[in-house]
Amino acid sequence: MPRILGIDLPKEKRIEISLTYIHGIGRVISNRILNVAGIDPGTRAKNLTEDEVSRITAVIQKDYRVEGDLRREVSQNIKRLMDIGAYRGLRHKRGLPVRGQRTKTNSRTRKGPVRRSMGKKNKR
Repeated sequence: MPRILGIDLPKEKRIEISLTYIHGIGRVISNRILNVAGIDPGTRAKNLTEDEVSRITAVIQKDYRVEGDLRREVSQNIKRLMDIGAYRGLRHKRGLPVRGQRTKTNSRTRKGPVRRSMGKKNKR
């Protein structure tokens, strides 16, 4: 099981797909990395040599921000928005959708479990 930047890549998948398990790398960037490193995207991750793994690691470290650095940068950007009191920052603070989606219905993933409103109660 190859290890790149502290992440265990699945060994049975093609290296082009395996690289997407690293936070910040998708299919397009994965293919760019493999082109620069000179590795066939169809190669299974278990068949990579140590030299190929080190070339992939070198390309990623030189050109891309991934994993911890990327997570830290994103969280700092969100924190900055909250600190300056921007609208997007307030939406992050309140746990509501940030990008203009409707909230009267939907947005369950951001708002959490069902919140029942105090509806009409029958007097008997």
